[in-house]
Amino acid sequence: MDVLERIDSYKKEMVSAMVKMIAIPAISPVSGGEGESKRADFLEDLLKKMGLEVKRFDYKDEFGKIRSNLIVEYGKAAQRIWILSHIDTVSPGDLSLWRHDPFDAYVKDGKIYGRGTNDDGQGVISSIFALKAVKESGVDPKFTFGIALVADEEVGNEYGIKKLLKEGVFSKKDLAVVPDWGRPKGDEIEIAEKGILWLKFRVVGKQVHASTPEQGLNAYRVSVKLLDLLDNALHKRFGKADPLFEPPKSTFEMTKHEKNVESVNIIPGTETFFMDCRVLPNYKLDNVVALVKNISKRVGRQTKARIYVEVVSRDEALKPLPKNAKIIQILQRSIKQVKHKEARLVGIGGGTVAKFLRRYGVESAVWSSQDDVAHQPNEYAVISNMVEDTKIFASMFV
Repeated sequence: MDVLERIDSYKKEMVSAMVKMIAIPAISPVSGGEGESKRADFLEDLLKKMGLEVKRFDYKDEFGKIRSNLIVEYGKAAQRIWILSHIDTVSPGDLSLWRHDPFDAYVKDGKIYGRGTNDDGQGVISSIFALKAVKESGVDPKFTFGIALVADEEVGNEYGIKKLLKEGVFSKKDLAVVPDWGRPKGDEIEIAEKGILWLKFRVVGKQVHASTPEQGLNAYRVSVKLLDLLDNALHKRFGKADPLFEPPKSTFEMTKHEKNVESVNIIPGTETFFMDCRVLPNYKLDNVVALVKNISKRVGRQTKARIYVEVVSRDEALKPLPKNAKIIQILQRSIKQVKHKEARLVGIGGGTVAKFLRRYGVESAVWSSQDDVAHQPNEYAVISNMVEDTKIFASMFV
């Protein structure tokens, strides 16, 4: 039995492993959870039962919770390829929108439903069973097969990939595939990510009764004016398009808005809101921040409001991975072998752990076959995609 045939025989075992894994919530303490340690216990046991040696990296966070990462290496080839997935998940959100308990995964119509099945359970299970197939086939892999199951991807990466890079787990000679984004047909490989900038605005006016607006300063009205000016100015100043990316332009979106007043007849004296900016690599985030602050100062002078701008989070974009990079060639060849498709190269506005690996010097591609249901109620993974992805990962090594 060859490697790919073995993977077909693993289908029921893979589904069972996914269902058992999803039953163990792995939500960050920042979002009210307990972290990943119990899920890591399950995965460590699964890997050891396959005869694999597991290295575990546990870190205690600011809440006193243990954040767990698992590392496996198999083979003695000179160069390593890592399949790197994250084992934490976002919270389920509004439970009324779920048709079923999000942590009681179930199978229906060829899909496994549950929180974290798609993001990033499919990558976790596919990487593990790809290694199982390579090991049980008895072949010497062309590359040392590395599996990295990391913590804390959903809320900052402080106890996951950032820690592992400091530990020296990865080498700049390594290659990596991050199965944390994909298209339903699995025919696109992500080689670039936009810069990410989160901004917090606090507009301070004067709260008064709504019947006497002249006695106060409506912070809501100032905020609307400010946002309109920012929306127009940012899209104009940073308006170039790059066809590599989807969408092709930088985006500047008003998102979270904090509660202001309790009653309709009160003019708010304070408004707090946020913007999410996804910026193409040819622009510097410092220039975005500078424009935002200049406009905010001008509106403040015109309206007499005090406007405070805070950078909540920022991550500068890197240059796209070269199209002839070795990991791209390997992955494209495997996709063609299994799917009989030519995979095109794209950039995205989302962020993955690949950016940390790329910044460190590790050639990293982001790829999987998945529907766009991450972070949504009734999230699911398509079983046939999971099995096929497993074959593609395995074929990279044999």
